[in-house]
Amino acid sequence: MIRSAGPAATVSVLVVDDSALMRRITTQLLESDPHIRIVGTAADGIEAIEQVAALRPDVVTLDIEMPRLDGLGALREIMARMPLPVIMLSGLSDAEMVMQALQAGAVEFVAKPSGTVSTDLYKIREELIHKVRMATFSRPSALRPVAAEPDPAPAIRAIRAGKLCYVVIGASTGGPSAIGEVIRGLSADLPVSVFIAQHMPAGFTKSFAERLHRSSGLDVVEASDGLPVKPQCAYVAPGDAHMVLEQQASRAVVRVLHTSPVNGVRPSVDVLMKSVAEVGGADVVGVLLTGMGRDGAEGLSQIKAAGGWTIAQDRDTSTIFGMPRAAIRLGVVDKVAPVTEIAALVTYAVRNKASSDD
Repeated sequence: MIRSAGPAATVSVLVVDDSALMRRITTQLLESDPHIRIVGTAADGIEAIEQVAALRPDVVTLDIEMPRLDGLGALREIMARMPLPVIMLSGLSDAEMVMQALQAGAVEFVAKPSGTVSTDLYKIREELIHKVRMATFSRPSALRPVAAEPDPAPAIRAIRAGKLCYVVIGASTGGPSAIGEVIRGLSADLPVSVFIAQHMPAGFTKSFAERLHRSSGLDVVEASDGLPVKPQCAYVAPGDAHMVLEQQASRAVVRVLHTSPVNGVRPSVDVLMKSVAEVGGADVVGVLLTGMGRDGAEGLSQIKAAGGWTIAQDRDTSTIFGMPRAAIRLGVVDKVAPVTEIAALVTYAVRNKASSDD
């Protein structure tokens, strides 16, 4: 059983890296926090699996490039045998493998500042400590079968006939896997443009968009400033930048902004959702997925106020329930659903033309 340690609890951590220097530096950085205790280290994926079984740590930090068994292979074994929160600690050059790891069950990742061996790891000390401590709130789980039929809310609001619908999705911790689940379930002929804000640093969202594109019937791209909005396309907010939708004369375009973080993050789900609500009005479906904090709650409120329809991922399938819970508590969610049902609910909202305006 994974403990949901609060901020004052001691978090036990297993550090996995093939570099002895990186194991030592990572250990020193983490143990500089009085609430974190290193219970062991491992030099490759095989040792990592053995140490997880023997030590049962609360969290694992896992390198990607290692001998015998790499981090991705080790992660898959850990999630299959004894799922627990895993944070990938990798260089920027490993972006594609990091995306695979997040799809395979890793709850978070931290980019090493200077590649595989980063003697300047102290630069990301606060981020690493924060993510290790917050990982204890997560609930890693095995993949669930896709539900054959959703249970749509009776008061679901139909999208007006002949209208292009805007679907806006926001997520943080656990989001890449959850977003992938939703995007895969959207039909290529659905009359939608999709906008995605996933809390992610620069250098990783291009690979994230490419992975979504390969698994989806939609054309998924990393957004660039001034890009015209088209049907059957999905736009991923670039890492470390806000994305907004803007109406320019007869067409809508994507804008990429490097303004200040909102809710402490950039891209912000609230910033994106507010802009889509202003442009799309009642023809918007807002989806808030797993993540820590409350980013997106105000955004869903704006969508609902504009006449759109809102969905939040449920507790059982959320890696971290913070963001959906904040929106639910605000009273702005029309439907709470498992992640496996959300694509079908979005499709129902877009295709259904017979519902009343209630």
